[in-house]
Order: sequence, then structure tokens, then C-alpha cells
Amino acid sequence: MANLEGDLCLNLKNNPEKNIELREQYAAVKPGYHMNKQHWNTVEINNSIPDKTIIQFINESYELVLRSFSQKKQDELKKL
Repeated sequence: MANLEGDLCLNLKNNPEKNIELREQYAAVKPGYHMNKQHWNTVEINNSIPDKTIIQFINESYELVLRSFSQKKQDELKKL
């Protein structure tokens, strides 16, 4: 999920323990806005986190969300 108005932000899923670490490490990582704050972070895209790291966050989030789907749905999405 991304904010399309105002400052660019992404809501990204991660493990609860990792979310705490990321919030402590990066000022631009905050508890997920309008999300379960234990499992989601809102990441401000403001050049304070390297692009490579943001891409890693996105990939980790995608994999976690993908694993929550049925195997059939996962297979369908992998074909896209």
C-alpha cells in the first residue's frame, strides 16, 4: 500500500520483532498507519533509507503476504 497524496509512504509487512528493530534503526520507519501496528510499518520515502534497503523491505513484505495465501492463489500470482 502506498500513499498517493502528500509525502510518499509505503505500508510494508514484516515480522513483529523485525518491525521493532527497523523502527529503532530508521526514523522514517513508523508503526503502520491504519494497519495492525505489530505486523505493519509505514515507511516514509524521503531519501533517508537507501533505495536498495527499501527494495529489500518491499520484497520481504511481498513474500510474507504471498505466504498467507492458499497454494493455488500463490501459484496464480507467480504466473503473472
